[in-house]
Amino acid sequence: MTPHRYVFVGGLHRSGTSLVARLIGDLPGISAINTAPVPENEGVYLQGAIPHTARHGVPMHFATDPAQHHIEGSHFDRLETQLRLERDWAPYFTNAPWRVEKSPVNLARMRLYQQLFPLSQFVVVTRHPEAVAAATSKWVDMDHGTMMDHWLDAHDIVQRDLAYLHAVMTVRYEDLIADPKATLARLAAFLDVDTVPAPQDIRDGNLDYTGTGTLSATQAERASEWGYGPGLKVLPWAGVTWHPLRRIAENVEAAAERKALT
Repeated sequence: MTPHRYVFVGGLHRSGTSLVARLIGDLPGISAINTAPVPENEGVYLQGAIPHTARHGVPMHFATDPAQHHIEGSHFDRLETQLRLERDWAPYFTNAPWRVEKSPVNLARMRLYQQLFPLSQFVVVTRHPEAVAAATSKWVDMDHGTMMDHWLDAHDIVQRDLAYLHAVMTVRYEDLIADPKATLARLAAFLDVDTVPAPQDIRDGNLDYTGTGTLSATQAERASEWGYGPGLKVLPWAGVTWHPLRRIAENVEAAAERKALT
């Protein structure tokens, strides 16, 4: 058994995964990939166990592509894959109990990674579909309505995958922006480490997309299951927090309750 555990962060592009990974990496006992010669220090570019070419991980495509949805029992569910990932990632981490690896495509690999690394934990980052569509439009030639449909379809798959995971929590970008301290406390509780002061310079990027594409009535009904409404509206939403140790799950829930009371 390896002397470290992984926390994998995933989410659609422009959802805030980089921000969440940086916050996790600042917690004690956690090593993060820093200054790697790849976009956003994403581990997916630093490994050769699972092919990642220009046709893989494409924004607004990968999360609904069956060929990129890797689960238990799939072709890559092999010891060779686990050993290659460990070997390829090792140079980018320091010795620590936890390693945080962030790549958007992790959203479609959680079930596989759980098989390869049974003690791993997962953080799913979500952001309002209107904001994600607007932020991604500079990369993808697709209308906002179609991109929001992709967001909804992708998260339907994620919702089904969550039922297979032992240790997972969701983080909404909007909740993080509203209260970084509380979100950081939840992440620390989830990983059973001490928290640290939250950064003071986090800004609300959703403000840049006011008045862009709006959810249709049908889309809004589906998005409400994740706590989102038309016009970048954020609705009350309990989120997901699962952990095999009851005390850990209760600590995360307690952190969320403290946020609700403040």
